[in-house]
Amino acid sequence: MSVHAFAGKPVRPQDRINIGQLVSDYFTQTPDVSLAAEQVSFGTSGHRGSASKRSFNEQHIIAICQAIAEYRQDNGINGPLFLGKDTHALSEPAFASAISVLIANGVNVVIQSDALSGKGFTPTPVISRLIICHNKSDANNIADGLVITPSHNPPSDGGIKYNPPHGGPAECDITKKIEQRANELIAANSVAIKQLSYQQALQSPLLVKEDFINHYVTQLDQVIDMQAIAKAGVTIGVDPLGGSGIDYWPVIAQQYDLKIKVVNEVVDASFAFMSLDKDGKIRMDCSSKYAMAGLIAMKDDFDISVGNDPDFDRHGIVTPSGGLMNPNHYLAVAIHYLMTHRNWPKSCKIGKTLVSSSLIDRVANQLSLPLSEVPVGFKWFVDGLADASYAFGGEESAGASFLARDGSTWTTDKDGFILALLAAEILAVTGKDPYQYYLELATTLGQPCYGRVEAVASFEQKRVLTALSKDDVSADILAGDKIIQVLSHAPGNGAAIGGIKVVTDNGWFAARPSGTEEIYKIYAESFIDDDHLQKIISEAQAIVSASFKAAGL
Repeated sequence: MSVHAFAGKPVRPQDRINIGQLVSDYFTQTPDVSLAAEQVSFGTSGHRGSASKRSFNEQHIIAICQAIAEYRQDNGINGPLFLGKDTHALSEPAFASAISVLIANGVNVVIQSDALSGKGFTPTPVISRLIICHNKSDANNIADGLVITPSHNPPSDGGIKYNPPHGGPAECDITKKIEQRANELIAANSVAIKQLSYQQALQSPLLVKEDFINHYVTQLDQVIDMQAIAKAGVTIGVDPLGGSGIDYWPVIAQQYDLKIKVVNEVVDASFAFMSLDKDGKIRMDCSSKYAMAGLIAMKDDFDISVGNDPDFDRHGIVTPSGGLMNPNHYLAVAIHYLMTHRNWPKSCKIGKTLVSSSLIDRVANQLSLPLSEVPVGFKWFVDGLADASYAFGGEESAGASFLARDGSTWTTDKDGFILALLAAEILAVTGKDPYQYYLELATTLGQPCYGRVEAVASFEQKRVLTALSKDDVSADILAGDKIIQVLSHAPGNGAAIGGIKVVTDNGWFAARPSGTEEIYKIYAESFIDDDHLQKIISEAQAIVSASFKAAGL
């Protein structure tokens, strides 16, 4: 996919969405669930879509919430449901729809104390932490949670994801049940959905308000050495990208006496303050140098600069020495630092996705740590983080979490706050910013060249790609090197990866369809040079094209 002429430049008037029309479509457009594109469908992290495409409308949300209420009842989940929302335009109406159904079903819903004032946004990791803390203290009234968010997706999108009692993203068997029941409800004209008017729901004693911000912030020193950051006087520039954690950073600064400056305090559902992403779209991707252009321009103003996506489950790290770090490079640095500066058992696994850098494999090997390679999706790390058998779980899209300092569970979902603050801790403790730390690692373990390309893919093409296996790869050589592995299942847990990964001694590529957009992605890495990387990508594209041709597409 080529770089758009306006990538990295300010949003133009014609790039902005019509929020009024979008919200109107949410309430008035009725999905046709006989069409795959308009069904409830949980990808790697919840159901996402757009009201204007009839893939994220009120009927979807009330059906999903009814299905979740029934799932809770069937599985003895009788405690509170923590409900959060991000700053996307569709999150507010979906939040109201969710409350009206959950309360009607007798669910005790807990929301941020100012969530009904047009503010009160709640990050994904906060919901995860709330669930974990509640269930640790009250095992007889088990809690779960919902987050209304499409993560980093464009302003026109909406999303909803379910976190069961373990606090992390719901597993496939759970989401399949929710999908199936929700689509059944919509197909039956939603007559079996219990729903109060929003005003009635707001008056219910089942709706409880709590201070989520204070609960989360006061515990941060359990996972990050906040004292070291404060003592070193590290200056931190923060761009929340208009996201749900915007009110958390000032409280963090005050609580721990940190030198934090929020460089962008704007919350605007059109996200018109953004720089356009690589494809010319507004996308709050904190791992993209185009979307993060504003913060990158300030890199010399702070010791560390950090950005997050709208639900704060991702992180972007900017340093004066290296600009915006490649997410893979930072994951390797974070793992190496944590495993040499925390007193965690050496038996704890390092979790990575199949499309994350092999530099992580080399770090694990150098430190004699067990590595677990799983398919794309943070849900594959949940059990390991929940029982503390995983010290770290991370994915190349700049999402990760890790154990608390005492080796206990912190979150079982991605936490953009702690990865951002860890960058400041690394500088405070070692005197090196994360990019300088990375350069030392690369000198010892090898310099990776990593790339990702995307291409438009139809529903049928995505289905073909998902079903690929080693039998569909006839080549023996990739970019001049002998192919030593063709994977369709992850070695860490044996689960299908929804595509293929082809490995040589000097590089690899993985091809898989997007779970949320009409594209497929090729991830690739070389430990030789960029020319070698480009050969890998080119040959990978040829393999994918051949599979489409063989399927008559």
